[in-house]
Amino acid sequence: MSISAALNSALSGLSASSRQTDVISGNLANALTPGFAPRELGLEAQGGRGGVTVTGITRHVDPVLLGDRRLADSALAGAQTRAGFAASVERVLGLPGEGDSLADRITAVEAAIAGATARPEDDIRLATVLRDLTALGGALNTASSQIETLRSRADSDIATAVERLNTGLGRVAALNTRIVAARASGQDVASIEDQRQQVIDGIADLVPLRQLERPRGAVALVSTGGALLLDGRAARIGFEAKPLVAAHMTLDNGLISGLEIDGQVVQTGAGGPLDGGRLAALFDNRDGLGQAAQRGLDALARDVIERVEALTPPPSPALFTDAGARLDPADEAGLAGRLAINPAIDPAQGGALFRLRSGPDAATPGAPADAPFLAALGAAFSEVSAPIPGEARRDLSGRAADLSSRIAQGRLAAESAVSFAAGQAGELREMELRGGVDSDAELQRLLLVEQAFSANARMIQTLDDMMQTLLRI
Repeated sequence: MSISAALNSALSGLSASSRQTDVISGNLANALTPGFAPRELGLEAQGGRGGVTVTGITRHVDPVLLGDRRLADSALAGAQTRAGFAASVERVLGLPGEGDSLADRITAVEAAIAGATARPEDDIRLATVLRDLTALGGALNTASSQIETLRSRADSDIATAVERLNTGLGRVAALNTRIVAARASGQDVASIEDQRQQVIDGIADLVPLRQLERPRGAVALVSTGGALLLDGRAARIGFEAKPLVAAHMTLDNGLISGLEIDGQVVQTGAGGPLDGGRLAALFDNRDGLGQAAQRGLDALARDVIERVEALTPPPSPALFTDAGARLDPADEAGLAGRLAINPAIDPAQGGALFRLRSGPDAATPGAPADAPFLAALGAAFSEVSAPIPGEARRDLSGRAADLSSRIAQGRLAAESAVSFAAGQAGELREMELRGGVDSDAELQRLLLVEQAFSANARMIQTLDDMMQTLLRI
């Protein structure tokens, strides 16, 4: 080997060792950085000239594991979103035995009516009945208002999620362009690919995604439901938020917005193209569990009004009214929020307590010991019936307890789904970390690089000594 060939080999070795040191130090420094994939320097012998040349930097990623982890993250985000909403609805309705639940308030009304029936001439007992009836109506009003608030918040969260999804898809498209351009000019694109992976990871909780490789380093994104979200150009997801989602506003009647992909309306429920992540769960909360809770409240309010309306002949308003009027069976949506106590029995609104004894339509007080309406009211509250054909026969407190029980069961099922999804996501993330940067292996490689650097430096020193010797001859 000539001196020039040996010198070229040593110099190329020093350069390769320097690049390897940079790569290894970058791996160690970013071992815990989300989205970072370990790098490896590619080397190739120069052939006749001797030495080595750097062919590029390889970024090691397991695409199958990465895709499965993203799907697990999406499922976990969806389960957590549903569980959080179910827990909020359960707190709104309360649980029997807690004292302020709907079932407990109905029980308090029944107890107050029983006490007043025994002493109908006692205005204090009648005032207790009025207080508990007012509290029951107020509890239904408050619960309905809070369900509307929860649905409105879900609607707002949908708008935020859609904006984040559109922004993320746009960023991935821009990074695709940068990667293609950088590769065409021979630049290293590993750091840009890390950025792209972080962006995709950031939106994968919203929609379950599959990443498809495209020529020159670009990627396409497709939802597991079959929606093409990115392939060269990012799709535009459309949604229009409402300032308030009232009880009567549903997706079916068109008063609240659904989703569009590039102007095409798509299904938002189960089986839709974006089903499976946090975005779909928010729609389930707004249009599924939220509406079901509202319907349950309205059905309970209707049962309350129908029971007391049977005691007061039309057209006079009954003890409980629909915003001051008698019940309109065709307008049940939002009834729980409109239920109100008849002012005729409330002294604070110009009424009189004696009407609890004689009825809301009574013009004059009857005998203090005679309380036909109060006795009938107690029987109406405790009557076992089934207002909806096919439902189980229940008294009023039992019907309220059934509603709370259904919500509680939904919350337990959602929490069970969270536990399963969290275990799956955690295991996949652990597997991904095990395939990441191995600090022990990187340190061993660093020792080998140091030895190679020393050997090449020693070679240059030896060649310099040889040249100096030749020059002195």
